[in-house]
Amino acid sequence: MNRTEYGTPDPGAERSYETSAATRPAASAPANDVISARGLRRTYGQGKDAFEAVRGVDIDVAEGEVFALLGTNGAGKTSTLDILEGLTAPSAGDVRVFGLDPRRDRAQVRAQVGIMLQSGGLPAELTVGETLEMWRGTCTAPTTAEVVLAQVGLTGRADVRVGSLSGGERRRVDMACALLGQPRLLFLDEPTTGLDPESRRGTWQLLADLKAAGVTMVLTTHYLDEAEALADRIAIMHKGTIARRGTLRDIVDGHPARIVFDHPGLPLPPLPTAVVDAGERVTVSTHDLQGHLLELLGWAGGHGIRLAGLDARAASLESVFLDIAAESAGGSVDEPQLIGATR
Repeated sequence: MNRTEYGTPDPGAERSYETSAATRPAASAPANDVISARGLRRTYGQGKDAFEAVRGVDIDVAEGEVFALLGTNGAGKTSTLDILEGLTAPSAGDVRVFGLDPRRDRAQVRAQVGIMLQSGGLPAELTVGETLEMWRGTCTAPTTAEVVLAQVGLTGRADVRVGSLSGGERRRVDMACALLGQPRLLFLDEPTTGLDPESRRGTWQLLADLKAAGVTMVLTTHYLDEAEALADRIAIMHKGTIARRGTLRDIVDGHPARIVFDHPGLPLPPLPTAVVDAGERVTVSTHDLQGHLLELLGWAGGHGIRLAGLDARAASLESVFLDIAAESAGGSVDEPQLIGATR
């Protein structure tokens, strides 16, 4: 299977999608406002056993954008998604999808939404074709099984039982089911889990093609490079609230870069606050990566030292995410020693 097969719909498939979307009645949402949620809360249990998983979350998703909702462990991401998808009601707050209540107006909303769950749970005894025909019967304005099989690169696998597919192929059947109704809004929960690198890139291309066709997407993923590559805007949940939100640049701007190297065994020059872990690795956090790296290299050259294991990296989504996650652990468990001077 090559990239052309997986991720690039054939011309006939694209025309089918556009024609169907154009003939649907317009949604009653405000312009550029597909999802609008205010003050979302979700509490489990009652009394002293109550646990608030979502604590006053606001989310807006504009028409045609890819919005990535990321979360640290136990952040409340899944509970938030359940509310947005209309699978559960919020304990407090308000949510609108296409200007409608996703639970009270479920029939109207569901006709325009595709959902790819983290685990599809499709019957193993059915063939891929039978599965898609079964799913097609639940859609308001479905395309054909042949179209979605071409989109996900499974043409020729229609007669294979789902239970005989690889994990990656089953994931692509989940995607095909989500696309059958030609949705205007897609919820994608870990869409590339279990895919090989080639198929994963193919999924990225497919999502880019859907975005170009005007489909709005809410994406959750554990692959931070996936969020970086696909998302127009990102929100990172932590402890039931949104800790960071915005474009990738919004999120990483103001976050320090890092210079890491093995301790050379002699006093270091004055640098921004540095940390030495138990393994004698030095981590320097800086908002002037180029300047402090040049300073460090000049000092090492002047002392005839080769800095082993040197790694200098600008701020990234991963570094921001890991710093947010570290708040739960209270920082490093090794009680690192602070050295150097803070500027």
